[in-house]
Amino acid sequence: MTTSGKPRKQPSTQFVFAHPAHFIAFGFGSGLAPVAPGTVGTALGFFLYYGLANLLPDQALIAVIGLSFVIGVWACDVTGRDLGVHDHGAMVWDEIVAMMLVLFFIPAGTVWQVAAFVLFRFFDIAKPPPIRSLDRGIRNGFGVMFDDIVAALYALLVLAAWQQFQGDFAGLS
Repeated sequence: MTTSGKPRKQPSTQFVFAHPAHFIAFGFGSGLAPVAPGTVGTALGFFLYYGLANLLPDQALIAVIGLSFVIGVWACDVTGRDLGVHDHGAMVWDEIVAMMLVLFFIPAGTVWQVAAFVLFRFFDIAKPPPIRSLDRGIRNGFGVMFDDIVAALYALLVLAAWQQFQGDFAGLS
């Protein structure tokens, strides 16, 4: 149900392919996953990032992430209006872009990647302040995208603290 009491429109494959904005907002269809579409979208962000990182220099990669954010604002705004739900759970472009941003800033290595994935999903789901109020207060494509960027920043802060903690104790081993 939406906050207005109307039932949510259930998106279909036909809906996803009806407009380029829907296709993008639904993460190329990954948002139609029957279970945990946000996690599926985050995983897609992981794979897209590493595919692009192998092709592009850092400056181009961060530009692609920034452009993806801007495109996401448009795509999520259009799709949210068409669905009648400003941030439908199947709209996963925000998770894709936010996960790519986190991966850009973390050190290389499987442990860092897994920690980044888990921390981002935790903050995106738990929505600690101010994420929840941003999600509720900014009811357009920018709000859809921005609350996930804040969740990404929280994940990066935890990872930076972890990296600092490791550095402080590196000489003890």
